[in-house]
Amino acid sequence: MIEVAQFKPADLDELRLQPAQEYMSAFVGRTGYGQELVDAGPCYTGRFRGDIVICAGVVNLWQGRGSAWALLSADAGLCMRAVHREVLRFLDGCGIKRVEAYVYPQFEVGHRWATMLGFEREGLMKAFGHDGNDMVMYARVK
Repeated sequence: MIEVAQFKPADLDELRLQPAQEYMSAFVGRTGYGQELVDAGPCYTGRFRGDIVICAGVVNLWQGRGSAWALLSADAGLCMRAVHREVLRFLDGCGIKRVEAYVYPQFEVGHRWATMLGFEREGLMKAFGHDGNDMVMYARVK
């Protein structure tokens, strides 16, 4: 069972990122990043046995369009089915018509999860990542 609560910037201090997202450490550790996420759109934190396993949300790009984000802990695999259900519940209830997600081309687990969440692959975005790398865009449209 996952306990879900409103995301707070201090939650990032407790999150131990999964190895596949360690590249995000520079952002997660930056002063003010958590508040930027709060200000950007709806977001939440999920805990399993008291430990944070996911911080996630949607950045509002404009009315009816958003960009999904999720930071998972190294221990998220222990409760991934429950995490998946909570993310689906969030996406279904967020009220945003088009939600996009971006996945590195080589991150197969990310591609599988995006598809399981109801996202459809739209195409390769050249030099789209924060690091200048390509990303694959997915969209979930209601």
